[in-house]
Amino acid sequence: MTLLKFIVLSDLHLGPPGVPVNGLDTGARLAEAVATITRDHADAEFVLLAGDLADRGEVAAYHHLRDLLTPLPMPVHITLGNHDDRTAFLSAFGPDRDDPQGRVSQVIDAGGHRIILLDTTEPGLVGGRLCQQRLDWLAARLDEAQDRPVIVVQHHHANPLSLPVDEIILENAEDYLAVLQRHPEIRQVIAGHVHLPSAAVWRGIPMTTLAGSHYSVTPHVPGVPGAQRQLEGPAQMAVVLATSDGVTVHFQDHGDRHLTMAPGLFD
Repeated sequence: MTLLKFIVLSDLHLGPPGVPVNGLDTGARLAEAVATITRDHADAEFVLLAGDLADRGEVAAYHHLRDLLTPLPMPVHITLGNHDDRTAFLSAFGPDRDDPQGRVSQVIDAGGHRIILLDTTEPGLVGGRLCQQRLDWLAARLDEAQDRPVIVVQHHHANPLSLPVDEIILENAEDYLAVLQRHPEIRQVIAGHVHLPSAAVWRGIPMTTLAGSHYSVTPHVPGVPGAQRQLEGPAQMAVVLATSDGVTVHFQDHGDRHLTMAPGLFD
């Protein structure tokens, strides 16, 4: 049985070298993630970065990202999040990362699967939105792959989580869902953005989020008293294992601190 293994990182929130973000050394956290992948998952086909690469979209942060990724022994494919600046990113990584129809989106065909790395960002929005051009791009990529299962990786979550972060969800999720339903077998939709892991089935489609490499948040679902807390960790990656029978998503921590962070770090 053919096994496809790949890694998803999200919410790196890098600043320029030496500049902490919300009191955390995000560069050191990414270096730790790279070392963990190299040690444990050198057999992975590729690594996907699911957005919020930089915290404030500085060019220096993207150069820092490029340098930190250098030790990885496998290809790295990238899309953007709401904290990112597309122009600054392309200035560091090159204009070939941009697709005139899909923006910073990409298709990877591997292990009998189609993996779609989808840019869900819209300038000026904290939540996500897919313009008609990108919906059409996605529809075409799905139509090309009717003969194989599909995994979609993106920044914004589309399914409601009953959490405060639903205020900045993918805005036109119904339009997105209608496009996904063109395909007979969407195995997973994996997102970052929410800073905690979750697993759901929404309108019949499996949807997963990972905590990512920056701070995490507590699952402040309805009925939980008080306010949602921000935690230093765990800094987390997703390890995706896909076969002809199905897809499994494991969550591996590359940082172990779970201390509650001071509210003043987010002023």
